[in-house]
Amino acid sequence: MRVVRLSGPGALDVVEEPRPTPGAGESLVRVGAVGICGSDLHWFGEGGIGDALLSRPLVLGHEFGGTVEGGPLDGRRVAVDPAIPDYTCARCREGNTNLCPQVRFAGHGTTDGALREYLAWPTGLLHPVPDDFDDAAVAMLEPLGVALHCLDLGHVHLGASAAVVGCGPIGLMLLQALRLAGASRLVAVEPLEHRRDAAARSGADLVLSPGQAASHQAEVDVSFEVAGTDDAVAASMQLVRAGGRLVLAGIPDDDRTAFPAALARRKGLTIAMARRMKEAYPRAINLVERGAVELDWLASKSFALTEAAEAFAVAARREGLKILVQAG
Repeated sequence: MRVVRLSGPGALDVVEEPRPTPGAGESLVRVGAVGICGSDLHWFGEGGIGDALLSRPLVLGHEFGGTVEGGPLDGRRVAVDPAIPDYTCARCREGNTNLCPQVRFAGHGTTDGALREYLAWPTGLLHPVPDDFDDAAVAMLEPLGVALHCLDLGHVHLGASAAVVGCGPIGLMLLQALRLAGASRLVAVEPLEHRRDAAARSGADLVLSPGQAASHQAEVDVSFEVAGTDDAVAASMQLVRAGGRLVLAGIPDDDRTAFPAALARRKGLTIAMARRMKEAYPRAINLVERGAVELDWLASKSFALTEAAEAFAVAARREGLKILVQAG
């Protein structure tokens, strides 16, 4: 089968490898579409993310689904949860599987991800999807789950106001989720014009460039930073009211986040850090199935597995919205 491995910053190689054999409790999945995430771009551009560094050629990709071949779900199309927690530690037992210190995550560290034609994965982490979901929608259920986790961390009350700073795919999905959750007023901040247009389509009442946000006077109850830059964090703090809540979901390039301490202290802000997601797939699938959240229009362009390097280059230039690789 064809496999795409990252051997160093910017170095993606298409190689031939044997098809995997599922172990106990696993199923073989023929991979469909794979979304390129901002965290994938850190691996691609920097050879790592945070304190996790490339130790061997790694298969990237954690936003994906496919079709099961064999086993109890034979023939079913599924979304794949990329996180394999140990289910035994204190964090897992308290319901915070996303914080499991022993978690194995697709396309991270030494756990190969989805940029290949087949993979073996725990059957319990495969979520059947409706037949009318296309491959792109299935792949985008994972970032939708991240957006839902951010929403939960924001403690958004009915009628509250909110800001989303950074309108890539997760930020756009978060805007849709906030509207569904009953937010009365949504502010979006984004430097790229085409993403500002997408933010308006996603339900934002007011769409601002970073320059406009710096002088904006109105304040929101909850602010979400989904860009991974210090400027975005500062803008998020500027927009949220005193006593408000700030959720940081972006991943910085150099594993450091700095913000105006006096501003945060004066406002008495509560800051929450988002770590991937919890058990969000059933909610995400239900929202898309009901048409409450629209994903299809977020898919900008799809590339073949052999074109993965070009796909990553396009995504790194922030062209379009969600860039996908068709593995199957």
